[in-house]
Amino acid sequence: MDKTMSHTTRKEILNKFRRRYRSAGAEHKRKLLDQAQELLGYHRKSAIRALSTPVVERTPGIITGRPVIYEPNRLVPWLRPIWRAADYACSRRLAAMLPEWVPAYEEHERRLPNEVRDKLLSASARTLDRLLEPLRCQESRRSLTRPGTLLRQQIPIRGSVWEEGKAGWLEVDTVALCGGSVAGEFVWMLDGVDYATTWVELRAMWGRGQAGTLAALRDLEGTLPFALLGLDSDNGGEFLNHHVLSWLQKRTRPVFLTRSRPNKKDDNAHVEQKNWTHIRQCFGYERYDNPEVVQPINDLVTGPYGQLLNYFHASLKLQDKEHQDGRIKRVYGAAQTPFARVLASAEVTVQTKRRLQQEKAKLNPFALKLEVDRKLKVIAAMRRARP
Repeated sequence: MDKTMSHTTRKEILNKFRRRYRSAGAEHKRKLLDQAQELLGYHRKSAIRALSTPVVERTPGIITGRPVIYEPNRLVPWLRPIWRAADYACSRRLAAMLPEWVPAYEEHERRLPNEVRDKLLSASARTLDRLLEPLRCQESRRSLTRPGTLLRQQIPIRGSVWEEGKAGWLEVDTVALCGGSVAGEFVWMLDGVDYATTWVELRAMWGRGQAGTLAALRDLEGTLPFALLGLDSDNGGEFLNHHVLSWLQKRTRPVFLTRSRPNKKDDNAHVEQKNWTHIRQCFGYERYDNPEVVQPINDLVTGPYGQLLNYFHASLKLQDKEHQDGRIKRVYGAAQTPFARVLASAEVTVQTKRRLQQEKAKLNPFALKLEVDRKLKVIAAMRRARP
């Protein structure tokens, strides 16, 4: 038998032998059996059984199972720009965002066909996963945290100090826009996320000095829609210093300053996640070593980009952990925007909620996204034009 013969070739030869064998006489049948043994490697009895089997003519395939409702070719061209504008949100977040983003897309871009709109609004998170699976990509992360030892013994590990059900308890971290090299000076991003509402505030600062970090924290606190109750950071020296500690404690109502365990990123999991979704996905890994970009970046993150994140980007929050058969099953609540969680928070005043509602009513996420992209191009041009 020819070992290099493909399965398809073997099948074609066998079918030809079967057709001839069916109408051949005894003498010709013996010759066909001899050829089948030589070419296909059959035993004599196996060759007789193989050639005696009638040829099965192929018929058009019959599609079984449930009919396809969410056709990728029909839906993905409309879903792709919405998903891209939503900064590639995961399917559960995207499913919660679509009821607001689809009308915004129609208002700002063009109207969707009625059938497409209905299917997108009724699609489950798992269906969106299947539709978006070919479009997904992954990137890596970097971290440049350096421990500060000056006040480590005086600042407690978070533990049970926090009242995590109340708005105002922030996790903070810094992200280096260094381009892979920490030599010299460059821009750092301060990232703060509220544990209860997932409200996010970002600030750019030149270097990571104690005074500069304190100034960024002061500015960040001034734009929060609720009172600052606690601040939790990693063990970086930009946070664990007398400047920050004095600023938090020397006030009518002192603010708790806590820290994570050394080398335990999971202790600050909420802000670590936002470092990727809100900073790296927007500003990338390029080196920002022009101090003139600090103010434009802050105008961006306190303006259209901050509004886009807090008013229109839904997020998931862990509600419970269940132990099943030696495994941990994480149960998440429904995806909501930080704005929706702020409106449901008892720590936010009625006046602040009304102000936020009035501000959001004037915004369109696609217009904000275009403004963000335009300003990012200006910032990128300034970054390349180093002084």
